[in-house]
Amino acid sequence: MTSNEIQIPEPQLPPVVEEDPQMTFFQHLGDLRSRLLRSIAGLIPAVAIGWVFKKEIKDFLVAPLQPAWEKLELPGQAVLRFSGPADAFMMYMKNSLIAGVLLASPWIFWQLWMFIAPGLYKKEKALAIPFIVASTLCFVGGAVFGYKLVFPEAFTVLLGFSDETLVATLFVKDYMPFFRRMLLAFGIVFEVPVIVTFLAGAGIVTWQQLLKFSRWWIVCASFISMLLTPQDVYTMVMMLIPLVLLYFVGVGCAYLISVFQKKPSP
Repeated sequence: MTSNEIQIPEPQLPPVVEEDPQMTFFQHLGDLRSRLLRSIAGLIPAVAIGWVFKKEIKDFLVAPLQPAWEKLELPGQAVLRFSGPADAFMMYMKNSLIAGVLLASPWIFWQLWMFIAPGLYKKEKALAIPFIVASTLCFVGGAVFGYKLVFPEAFTVLLGFSDETLVATLFVKDYMPFFRRMLLAFGIVFEVPVIVTFLAGAGIVTWQQLLKFSRWWIVCASFISMLLTPQDVYTMVMMLIPLVLLYFVGVGCAYLISVFQKKPSP
């Protein structure tokens, strides 16, 4: 190569970035259909198991009545009655369905996760499973709290208005929906710290904003407990206390998130 020749460097190609394949709208619909069918396929045997143990489930739901019945010295036993020919059958079906949903919930959540995971960032994928686990544990904890600590005393208060001329007669079509609704309400109430922590982790709110909102949250919690309970004072208070305390637990978790996410000073 002579001195007059100029060496031209070869052009450097940019590195190839691998991207996830983009799904069309109809492919998303197809994936959603597949996940729904798989969820139903896992739900059917779980409901069948609930049907096999339908009497045990019924006894489990009726059990909180017995302490109140004995404490008030009401006549007879704590039993449920039904007036319609299909009332007992429908009760067993609904109880089996709810038990099946709870039993198959890990499989259902997994199918939901597999559907939404392709649209999440790596950081969001890492947080999704812990939040699902925490939500499940908090929901179960709320249901157990209501079942063990609230319902026996609540039934004592509510049935305490009976006397010689006002006799309590409990029917399946009234008791079971009431009991299931209360279990669901306490389960949802215990999701408060998970929701608050998620909002803080997503950067939607800060722990300072949550702490400032706490006085308004007490007012909101009072209305929530009034709407979700049968409006007797004991049940309202027993729901209001966890609502307030768990909110501050969420604020504490939000503070810890801000500490861990804070960048070190140079």
